[in-house]
Amino acid sequence: SSYAITSNLLSLLVSTLVILILPKLIGVEEYGYWQLYLFYTSYVGFAHLGWIDGIYLKYGGEEFERLDKQKFFSQFISYSIFQIIVAFIIFIIGNSFDMGSSKEFIFNMLSLTLLATNLRFFVIYLLQTTNLIKESARIMILDRLLYVGLLVALLAGGIYSYKLMIVVDVLGRFFSLIYGIYLCRDIVIQNISLFKFDIDEIIDNIKVGSNLMLSNVASMLVIGTVRLGIERRWDVSTFGKISLTLSISNLMMTFINAIGIVIFPMIKRMKEKYIPLIYKALRDYLMVLMLGVMLLYYPLRFFLDGWLPAYNDSLKYMALVFPMSIFEGKMSLLINTYLKALRMERVILGVNVLTMLCSFVLTILTTMIFKNIELAIGSIVLLLMFRCFLAEFLLSKRLKIEIVKDYCIEVALAFIFIVTGWTLSNLVGFLIYCFSYALYLIYKSNSIKRATSNIKTI
Repeated sequence: SSYAITSNLLSLLVSTLVILILPKLIGVEEYGYWQLYLFYTSYVGFAHLGWIDGIYLKYGGEEFERLDKQKFFSQFISYSIFQIIVAFIIFIIGNSFDMGSSKEFIFNMLSLTLLATNLRFFVIYLLQTTNLIKESARIMILDRLLYVGLLVALLAGGIYSYKLMIVVDVLGRFFSLIYGIYLCRDIVIQNISLFKFDIDEIIDNIKVGSNLMLSNVASMLVIGTVRLGIERRWDVSTFGKISLTLSISNLMMTFINAIGIVIFPMIKRMKEKYIPLIYKALRDYLMVLMLGVMLLYYPLRFFLDGWLPAYNDSLKYMALVFPMSIFEGKMSLLINTYLKALRMERVILGVNVLTMLCSFVLTILTTMIFKNIELAIGSIVLLLMFRCFLAEFLLSKRLKIEIVKDYCIEVALAFIFIVTGWTLSNLVGFLIYCFSYALYLIYKSNSIKRATSNIKTI
């Protein structure tokens, strides 16, 4: 856990550097292109078609030493060839259409990013599947250290080109990939004579993992559709400003993802009778934490208004999107982790696809018909709120627990935050939300005591 949190703490520090320092140093349009690259990069993981998701679900909880080395070596070689083909196709697409030199450069680098990222995913998933969290964390730590070191060197040298920043990001991914291959050398580095093209294993892995992969695509398109609608309706500068606001609002997800990585193999090995108790305990802890983190909005907003005056017109939207971390955090750490461990991937897929369709409809309404950026941004929280409730409601039926009352209280606190943050001054909003949160803590005090007792007992 400490290694996972450390690697994600480093990612948080790097994200903070990128989010707070870069907009100060480079132009609004250049920052917009940098955010566009990051936006496209967030989707490259889906080029594996669920292949490694299938491995993660099928072999979760296994011991690394007991894995069939020949099988996984053959899978790695086949998977690598497939990713090379996909990367080449993206490179061809990027050079076949007249998109402008900036977007053409982004697509060319995207092909390299895809190759490095997806091959690295294979070794990281292999380590996480077998509960070697420490080793997988080292890969990410190396990536972030290389990236931030090279980035700081560029900035210190007065080089503020977003293109070189993209190159630095790609280099960090490739070097960390090489280190990951070294850690898994007993499996991924074998005599080529041991390679066996096992089409049945490939199809089975994709079949098992496709639901999870498609659900991840749908999940990302929930926010991605709105962001793309903003980029199409307005311009790349507006896209960069809104992306900055979303990035700041989502910083806490770094820690949430770190804990989720550790919980998955733990649940897979846990006796079934303990699973609902652990869920309720983790839920109580998480919501108290996430609703408390909302208080950071007020000093953060005050600081950012002075630090990034060029973005003041977009920072006001933080009041609308800051609560997204509540629902995204619960979805990532608890709901998705439990649904995966209980092999309920179809539920994840169904919920995400339905929310994605709602996102398409709302994006068309807010960006094309009403042409209102406030409605477009506000729809993000509504969509995440809906998805979180539906998924948790279906999970609660399986676990036989009650969540509706708590969820209504959490939504009420989120709306109090949004309304006061949007309509009132920073100080008045802080006092009202602080009072509301204090009442919530009083209400949850007995639940937290029970959660602590249950965890100790288990």
